[in-house]
Amino acid sequence: MSEKLHTPPAMSYGDYLGLDTLLSAQRPRSDEHDELLFIIIHQASELWLKLSIHELSAARQHIRDDDLGPAFKMIARVSRIQGQLIQSWDVLGTMTPSDYHALRPHLGQSSGFQSFQYRMLEFLMGAKDASMLRVHETTEVYGVLEAALAEPSLYDECVRLLSRRGFDIPAQLLERDLRLPHEADAAVEAAWVSVYRDPERYWDLYELAEKLVDLEFRFQQWRFAHLKTVERIIGFKQGTGGSAGAAYLAKALEGSFFPELFRVRTSL
Repeated sequence: MSEKLHTPPAMSYGDYLGLDTLLSAQRPRSDEHDELLFIIIHQASELWLKLSIHELSAARQHIRDDDLGPAFKMIARVSRIQGQLIQSWDVLGTMTPSDYHALRPHLGQSSGFQSFQYRMLEFLMGAKDASMLRVHETTEVYGVLEAALAEPSLYDECVRLLSRRGFDIPAQLLERDLRLPHEADAAVEAAWVSVYRDPERYWDLYELAEKLVDLEFRFQQWRFAHLKTVERIIGFKQGTGGSAGAAYLAKALEGSFFPELFRVRTSL
């Protein structure tokens, strides 16, 4: 057995994971000790975003196909991924304001605001805003983001599912311009109220609703942790990419991806 362990495999651990490429992707632009921390936190976050988009895109298709079981697992997985992203802010929060200000001149105009995967995830979850495409106009991902903006969101497919299950959802809502964000609708709220009042009858819809609530709850916790980390390190200065910094992050917390699912708590 020990001899086999020391025999070079046809494909090694490093080969399978592409570690040569992955571990050479950190290219600090200064001699500041904390720059490696800053780069790795953001690169790791982008990997988690990639997985989140993969999972929620598949969940959306399963909901479209009335195959909810796999969707539950995928949505729950993304909620747990959010937990990892929340923890990453705790690690970045070990950087002091002095540490960051020594590093900031080397960042140029780069900013998390320019993350196309974050924008993809927001569009997928329903936070549609065509103005957010402008920062990507000259990039190769512009067409991908433009297509994502026009696609049904995860919640759009949930509303269509309610209609297929016999709930009275207005035609104009089902046929609306998908480039715009979903706005709270009384008929959709009434459908969810029916689900919550009789969970045994609508168990799969009830479980879907709770999975979505957990997803938004975790997403907003991630946003809040981001906001507080920014306040802790740079205060209320403008972001490196020209965004409003903490003020922009605080405003994002005011919205809801699935508004009726939170309103239904009051209606019960």
